[in-house]
Amino acid sequence: MKTELFTPLKRQATRILADLHSSTETVLITEHDHMNGRMTILEGIARGEQAIQNRLTSTDDDARRQFAKWL
Repeated sequence: MKTELFTPLKRQATRILADLHSSTETVLITEHDHMNGRMTILEGIARGEQAIQNRLTSTDDDARRQFAKWL
């Protein structure tokens, strides 16, 4: 999900609306900057839940093996 702040929306409405027509992505319009951090967290949770539903998860042992090369 893409997030747009209300103030830039007022300034860039034509571009943002054109983007909406060419994309299937959901757009959240918010008036407060502090909401962006919360939305980022909620988007991550939603992606995680979707990964679980689609069985795109790893076991703890698999994850440790995959990340061992970076640790």
